[in-house]
Order: sequence, then C-alpha cells, then structure tokens
Amino acid sequence: MAARARGNRTKLSTTVAPENYRYLEALVEAGRAQNLAEAVDLTIRRSRKAENRQRLAAATAAYFESLSPEALEEERSLGIALSKATAGIDIDRG
Repeated sequence: MAARARGNRTKLSTTVAPENYRYLEALVEAGRAQNLAEAVDLTIRRSRKAENRQRLAAATAAYFESLSPEALEEERSLGIALSKATAGIDIDRG
C-alpha cells in the first residue's frame, strides 16, 4: 500500500490506463508539472476543485429552493449588490 516518503509526500505505486499516462506525460512535457508525481497531484487537485464546486452548487440550489418568497427577494437584492461590488475579480486566478 502507501508508505511515507520525503517531506509531506506519500509513496504510491499503481498502474493507470495508457491514455491517462499519456495525459500525465503531456502535462510534464508542456511544463505544467515538473514530473509525473506533480502531474498526478495537479490532476487530482483539479478534480477535487470541480467536485467541491458541484457540491457547493447543489447546496446553494437547495438553500434557495427552501427560502420563502420574501427571503428570496432579499437574497436577490444582496446578490445584485455583491455582484456590483466584486465586478472584475477573477476567482479562478491564482
């Protein structure tokens, strides 16, 4: 299974589908990762971010569906104000 390796890394020995291996190698070749381990970390980080966004979207939808019409109108007004206040901010940058 997994054993502790240097620093905060955990050793992982596995096999992957050929197309996934080519994808990871392409990330390294393109300079987006320094090595295969970093390419795996990058890919998993992206996947986790997408899953987190899906969970947040579902929770947000459930929240708004549960609101009374009055509370929904208040949230809409707050949303408009927030949108104006944060115009031009790129949340994906960084």
